[in-house]
Amino acid sequence: MRFFNPGCALSLYRPEAETAILAWLKARIDPDIVLHNICCRHEPGLPAGSTIINVCAGCDSRFGTLYPGIDTISLWEVMDEAGGFSFPDYGGVSMSIHDPCPVRGKPQVHAAVRSLLGKMNITVVEAARHSGQSVCCGDDFYPNRPIPEVHRHMRLRAESMPCEDVVVYCVSCIKAMHIGGRRPRHLTDLLFGLPTEPKVYDTEAWHAQLEGYIETH
Repeated sequence: MRFFNPGCALSLYRPEAETAILAWLKARIDPDIVLHNICCRHEPGLPAGSTIINVCAGCDSRFGTLYPGIDTISLWEVMDEAGGFSFPDYGGVSMSIHDPCPVRGKPQVHAAVRSLLGKMNITVVEAARHSGQSVCCGDDFYPNRPIPEVHRHMRLRAESMPCEDVVVYCVSCIKAMHIGGRRPRHLTDLLFGLPTEPKVYDTEAWHAQLEGYIETH
């Protein structure tokens, strides 16, 4: 059986996106796909052999490694393979990509993301460190390092991006790129023709919001 888990961060950032994505999955992939919004830090409570379709790179990593019998696949792979999505046309605009840490070892995810961007007529200008060689956006240093040091790492990663517009597919990376001085563009927002808004980007406040969601899901 297949399940769709949007992840805590996307549910906080853009809850309407999970509804739109689930509707597309049901219409295009499988009408029996079920929304699953238990946080990846908790036992998923699913039968062995279940597959979770993830938006969040962290969820993909945790569900796939911590819970025996659970398979994972990224939404990006599913969308790229399925077709039938009405892609917006961005007119060849140049953007760089920041690949998040948890999928550093998943070239199939990197390829799917770039394929989707190509279908949206976005020209990718790669950073020196990308895909399997990507480095952290800086957010993972919290809370083990002082906030000024966390923000220094965010600025360093953002400044390594050749383009002002940086495609991210992790919500915490939105915050990091914004703090670092670049213009983040979340892949979900791009697919639905929406602007990316940093919203709560104070590092401590954002993580407090995440922890509150995790505790209740």
